[in-house]
Amino acid sequence: MPKADYQLVIIGGGPAGLTAGLYAARARLKTVLLERGALGGQVLTCDWVDNYPGFAEGVSGFDLSDKMAAHASRFGLETKICEITSLDLRGDVKTIHLDDGERLTAQAVIICTGGSPGKLGVPGELEFAGKGVSYCATCDGPFYQGQEVAVVGGGNTAIQEALHLNKFASKVTVIHRRQELRATKIVQEKAMASPLIDFLLDTRVQAITGGANGVTGILLEDKSGSRSTLAVTGVFIFIGVTPNNQLLPLTDLETDEYGFIVTDTEMKTSLPGVFAAGDIRSKSFRQIVNAAGEGATAELSAEHYLARLA
Repeated sequence: MPKADYQLVIIGGGPAGLTAGLYAARARLKTVLLERGALGGQVLTCDWVDNYPGFAEGVSGFDLSDKMAAHASRFGLETKICEITSLDLRGDVKTIHLDDGERLTAQAVIICTGGSPGKLGVPGELEFAGKGVSYCATCDGPFYQGQEVAVVGGGNTAIQEALHLNKFASKVTVIHRRQELRATKIVQEKAMASPLIDFLLDTRVQAITGGANGVTGILLEDKSGSRSTLAVTGVFIFIGVTPNNQLLPLTDLETDEYGFIVTDTEMKTSLPGVFAAGDIRSKSFRQIVNAAGEGATAELSAEHYLARLA
């Protein structure tokens, strides 16, 4: 087996990374998990998680992240809060350079750097994140039973999520900055057939407003420059997801057209000994539960890879 500081390095401490870390620690692999922020990743931005198995009454994003981290820690997972400056994932020994000058080597790497939802960049968006502003209708839709909400975006994801919200909200208003939606026609037709879904096209969100209890409305501007206010208690934003791939050697890894890492069903990337899990993967659905499952799969695949090196 090639000599290295660690058998396995996990990059990213969200649900995928923490689950991979839990499995690696239980397997007694010499492992370190590297995270540049707080353990939990995007889950920390979720006010309440109501669809993760095992929490019948729901759980806050902070508590779920804390429990995942504590579970991995109980089995001795080493974690390091740091910034990665460069990666060399080719060859039998992978090299990770950190901002403090430290150089780590590993026989295998699992990439769990995640993705970030596209932001509108308007006043109130960050202020009310988790308090009326959401990037996941599957996660948060049930909280808006009988309320009026808005969906921002015009692609397949936005319209499909509007249809999902249709099950809970009393009214869903789709706001799109262009004259025509980008969603496929059959998806559009289904949404347009619903009496509970309205459309505001050629319209941009200028600001999200609210108070201590959360969102109360959005300020809109149409193509003529006319402004208006729409009263809603929820704003669901679906204008794309950006992969957190800035530090990855993209010339060595196969990615899709958007920059997400392509893997097989065992989470293997195009580089031997390199695996990927969670929102950084090229896939259709991004949920906490499938990120965790992919993290487990990636670690088990890494175990098999390491066993073959022995």
